[in-house]
This record gives sequence, C-alpha cells and structure tokens, in this order.
Amino acid sequence: LRFLKSEELNRNAKMRGTEIFQLLVGVGALAANTAAFSVVSPSFASKIARNHDRISSLAKNTKLYSSEGDNGINSERFQALLRDLQIENVPILGCDADQVTTLMAATWTTMADLSERDGEEKVCLVMEKIPMGALSAFVDDFSVLKLQPRLMAHLPELSRISVSLVGKDAGPAFVIEAAARTESEQAEKAKRVAGENVSQEKAEEAVRAFVQRSVIGENTCPYTKNVDMAPVALEAKGVQSGPIGYRYGASSDACAALATFWNNICEVLGSTEDVLSSTMLSLPAIGPGTSEEAHDRFAAVVEIIGRYLCLYRGDSLFGLVHFHPAYDRSKIFPLDKPAYGQLPPRSWLRPIIKLSGNDADSLTDEDLALSDYQRRAPHTTINILRVNQLNAAAGPNSIVDLELEDGTTEKASGIATYSRNAIHLASIGKDALEQALQEEMAILSA
Repeated sequence: LRFLKSEELNRNAKMRGTEIFQLLVGVGALAANTAAFSVVSPSFASKIARNHDRISSLAKNTKLYSSEGDNGINSERFQALLRDLQIENVPILGCDADQVTTLMAATWTTMADLSERDGEEKVCLVMEKIPMGALSAFVDDFSVLKLQPRLMAHLPELSRISVSLVGKDAGPAFVIEAAARTESEQAEKAKRVAGENVSQEKAEEAVRAFVQRSVIGENTCPYTKNVDMAPVALEAKGVQSGPIGYRYGASSDACAALATFWNNICEVLGSTEDVLSSTMLSLPAIGPGTSEEAHDRFAAVVEIIGRYLCLYRGDSLFGLVHFHPAYDRSKIFPLDKPAYGQLPPRSWLRPIIKLSGNDADSLTDEDLALSDYQRRAPHTTINILRVNQLNAAAGPNSIVDLELEDGTTEKASGIATYSRNAIHLASIGKDALEQALQEEMAILSA
C-alpha cells in the first residue's frame, strides 16, 4: 500500500470540489511508508462528470475485471457501477494492495471503521491489483461465516456487516455495508467496550511477566531464553535470533482485532528476522477475564483469525500460538481434532506422553488438564511466529503417526515438547500455577 501524494490529493480536491480523506493502515516497522486509502465522496450527482477521469483510471481494461474475459464490456459496466455508487454518496476507497496480506489489512481495517460506528454505513473498496478469485474467496467465506451459529453467537458485531463484490464480477472491488445498530446491539457494544480498560503499558508488562515465568522459567519453549530475543540455539539450522515485538490492540471489536492482526502480519513480512523475529500481540479487550463467556469470545475471535490466514495459505509462512487466562483445550473446537494455533486435543495427551517414552498412566485426568496452563496468559495474546523457526525447532522428522486410545491413528508433531510440558506442569501443581497466573493478571489493574 502507498500514500497518494498530498499535493495530488489537494489538487484533486480543488478540481472536483469534493471531500477527500485518508484511512490509515499502520504496519509497525513500515510506518515510514504507512499505507493509505484515498476516499472521494462527492456531494451531488452533478459532480459525477468531473470524476469521470478518476473512474476511468480505476476501471481501466484489465483481465482482473472479469472471469469471462470480456474486458471491454465489464470495464464499462464497472465504471457505470462506480458512478452509481458515487451518486448514492458512497465513498470510493482506492487501495494499492497487491498481496493478500495487504488486502486483508485493508479490508478488515475498513470493516473495523464501520463496525465501531453505530449508524448505517456503506463504502466501496477498490483493489485494482488483486485477482478476482482472491476477492471472491473472501466474500464467499464471510457469507458462510455469518451462517454458522456456533461462531456468530460470540461474534455479534459481525451480524450487521455484509460484504459483496461490485456487480458480482464486474470489477475488483468490495461493497462493505453495515446496518444501523439496534438497541440490543448497542447494549452489547456498551458492555463489551467497558472492557477496554487495559493500557498498552500494562498489557505489555503483564505478558512479559508471563513469558518470563512460563515460557522461560517453566521452559515451555526451549528456544526462548529471555523476554526480548528469540529464538536461540537454532543458528546451526539457519535461524538467527532477533527481537521479539510486543504489540497491542485496544479495541474489543472483532473486526478491529483482525485488522490489528493483519497489520502485524504485514509488519513481520516487511521485516528481516534480525529486526523482528516474532510478535506477541496483546488483545486484552477480547474476552477479558476468566468466565466461560470470555473464553468463548476468545476462541471465536482467534478461530476466525486463523481461518482467514489459512484461507490465503498464510499458514505456510506463519505459525500462531493462542493464549487466554481461562484457556481450556477441552472447550476449543474441534474437541478431538487439531485446531490451528491451539494445543493438541486433550484426548491426545496420554498417547503423546507414551509415544515420547514417558509414563502416562501415573498422571490423572486432572494432572493432564494442567497442561492448559502453558497457554494461560493474563489476557488474550497471539504469538506470531515464522514457519522457518518452527520447522528448525521441530526438526526434519517431527511429524509422526500417533495411535490414539480409540485405535485410530493421526499425524502429530511436537511430541517431545508437549509431553515434557504436560509432565512438568503436573509436577508444579494447580495451586502454584493458578497463583502465578493471578499475580500476572493483577498487573493489568494495578
């Protein structure tokens, strides 16, 4: 994404007599070249003619505009549809994204902007450099998501938002709409926003305390030895140690959480490992506290984060590790299958411990449940890791056949680490683990 030069914006504003503003997308270390969208919002239909040159430039002939390959017809149709939107006074947001990462950062940032407001809203987001297939994939999946009550029960703010392609396939653009919030939706928002009470400084202090105590002190990750640099001891495998980035998102809104996540993905992609090794992203207002409702909210938000990363095969570049103060693998969907960014299913732990050559029979079910404490951080946090780091840490033969207690066989990895952590956390005991967690959570309100 790029800035449109301010003098160009000013010149266009004077020529067209329209209001132009910019919607920023932060990309961390790339802030010097922070992305922007130019937004043109004409007030009167009579000014459409003055916008003809801009509309034509947005709708220039290109194979991206039609799966049918009839560029001329669809280019004209695309121009007409954009003109119709401007007549409706719908802002047209032009975006220079040419990768799915910036596509997602731009899309979720725009959706977050609409979601934060209560009124009826409608914008058009033009992505000239993104193939129609990538745009269609998002539109189709978002429509499917809204039909899934298991998730939508915990993502109520998404129910008022819809995303569609301009003219179905006329051109590379989304229309994003938000219905006006009802009284019940306003009450839900007010309750949720009340949890936006943790500062960036307190969030980082608390998560650093957790990393020091759990990740380093309890050795749940053998390749992290201090709170500022990771990984270590992988140089022989071509992975250099670099700074850990502590990042923060204040909003309780799911769209804002996804926007923050994708902007962090852009930052990691735009940084070398010696500048930014990995990121600990704090989202303290997403499912704050330890109630069942808070855990369900956390689980739903991180599930759709992983869902859209995997939709564009981002899991080939990044690994995610999810944390929450009430983390409970027995309540993470799916219960008996792997879930991206989550611990292995609880029912896999005994077979994992046995496969690693340790005694699983001496551990009770309550002992095994303490394995969840390796993911019980003081607030919702997402660790964004580079896949090359994970591959180097796991080794070339990390994927094995795991025979489960029901006689079925599943592919599994990380056997040694998960086994060691389960045994060690059981030896510490629930009282000590819970006390340490409560002390870290207390930092948030200190």
